[in-house]
Amino acid sequence: MLRSRLALCFGIATGVAASQIPEYAQQYRQRLGGAIDELQAIVTTFDDDSARQGLSEDEGIARLRASTDEFVRDRGSQMKDVSERLQKLTRSNQAMAQSGPIGRLTALAADFDPLIARRAYASFEPAVPVTGEGFALGGLGFVAGFGAWQILFAPFRHRGRGRAKPAPLRR
Repeated sequence: MLRSRLALCFGIATGVAASQIPEYAQQYRQRLGGAIDELQAIVTTFDDDSARQGLSEDEGIARLRASTDEFVRDRGSQMKDVSERLQKLTRSNQAMAQSGPIGRLTALAADFDPLIARRAYASFEPAVPVTGEGFALGGLGFVAGFGAWQILFAPFRHRGRGRAKPAPLRR
């Protein structure tokens, strides 16, 4: 009886935890959008500066990286990294935007940015799962948690059954 109640509590706890996955994904997407906006501003400014010199973005980066000044070379490498990260984050955001509810979670898992994921987790605020996605994952989490509890403690379930009970002491 106690094991069944513990399994039920564990199932509820895992269901509640799983129902928060869509909320985390939403908060991740918000941070992803903010990161894209900031990187886009940096790249746009660089592209405008390059264009005033008659250069494309790649040519501007190449000029910086070809400099004899180490500081300028490093800035060229950093600008290339910023541009590549912007492209990666933009692709990831588009994949999440074009996916359905469960597909967004798959896209998040397949191509998440560790820095954004850590920051989203650090400021994560749980929410009541009022979407179909939240309810479905909550239900799946409950079933998984309840089932895992039952499987983990199955070896202990039959212990003590089949043994003869000691006879009561008589006076």
